[in-house]
Amino acid sequence: MSMKLQLYKTLWGHQGPLTAAADQALASGCVGLEGNADRLPRAELREALQSRGLSYIQEIVTAGGYVPRRHDTVQQHLADVERQLQLGQSLQPEFVTIIGGCDAWSLEQSVHFFGEAQAIATGMDIVCSFETHRSRSLFNPWVTLAALERLPELRLTCDFSHWVVVMERQLDDDMDAVREVAKHAHHIHARVGYDQGPQVPHPAAPEYAAALASHQRYWETIWSSLQSRGRKHCTMTPEFGPDGYLHTLPYTAQPVADLEQINAWMARSERQHFQRWQEGVRL
Repeated sequence: MSMKLQLYKTLWGHQGPLTAAADQALASGCVGLEGNADRLPRAELREALQSRGLSYIQEIVTAGGYVPRRHDTVQQHLADVERQLQLGQSLQPEFVTIIGGCDAWSLEQSVHFFGEAQAIATGMDIVCSFETHRSRSLFNPWVTLAALERLPELRLTCDFSHWVVVMERQLDDDMDAVREVAKHAHHIHARVGYDQGPQVPHPAAPEYAAALASHQRYWETIWSSLQSRGRKHCTMTPEFGPDGYLHTLPYTAQPVADLEQINAWMARSERQHFQRWQEGVRL
């Protein structure tokens, strides 16, 4: 049986009732929602999921916002993981993706955090993966590879757009690193970064075709690894978002594109891309 692509809709940047997000997910062929249970009305989220028969990926963020509080300790990050894992249990997530750690930590601190966080999740019978996210412990390929050498069982949520802006270049010259990281990939965040930012204004724009193609090559590398590991499905969340990611016009701050339409386009595009990849067409 061939591997299936399962698309999820992000709740990051969603405005309005969560039932509307659930309806949008169904309309775009998504199987579930991904979002932060600590920042969403959980009763409303549970109703939206259950009434539409959708699954859920829980997001956990440690030490405050997406950029962590600089001087929080490893133990404070771990306390956030444990609290939010307990918080999300009633939502029965398929798995949990964790934005954790700090880019200023030593390798020893990061390895300690990942090992303990994984142990906490395992003790609660929850599968977790850790996101490659700037400002966090896995903010570039090299520290990620070093951590994986110490913790080969670590699962990753791969968002390579963060690495692209940190490195100020695409990863085409570092595909050896991509292939090694892909061996640990569990989930994909499908956002397209470019040399000076984590999010192109619109992934369909011809001026960003090369950036899109580069990211699609990274995702194909992950699909190949997952398939070789016997995975029956690959999960992917188109994750274009607000908060300075979405480009706006000067003075008026008007968005240059519609966020919902961008993510819907990305979902359609990757469904078609995955089909071509399964048919043997490679970028």
